[in-house]
Amino acid sequence: MAGDREAILAANDRFYRAFEKKDLEAMTAAWSKGINSLCIHPGRKALKGWEAIGTSWEQIFKNTRYLEIDTDIISIESSGDLAYVVLIETILQVGSGRRLEAQSMATNIFERMGGQWYLVHHHGSPIVP
Repeated sequence: MAGDREAILAANDRFYRAFEKKDLEAMTAAWSKGINSLCIHPGRKALKGWEAIGTSWEQIFKNTRYLEIDTDIISIESSGDLAYVVLIETILQVGSGRRLEAQSMATNIFERMGGQWYLVHHHGSPIVP
């Protein structure tokens, strides 16, 4: 599990670095392209499949001038080729003339395919103060 744990953390980090850098190419590389991939942005409906998920990230990146993301990992678990990371995201986002600071509880589920961990599910839920 130690090697898996490091690889899972690295996959999780790749996702958040792509997010923070607004790098659609890196975000694309982090996600599984399977039709069953799911993404639930805080306060939004579920997006299924990479086409819808990729479009959502493209819109977020297009409408955001600046992002800072800190993560506080609560749990990492894995079994075979599936793993999940539960964490708190602290996000500072500047775009469309406004500054937004928010925290979300997030669950990221990864699947190992061809020796690489890919995100297959991201669910962020706002933490209401």
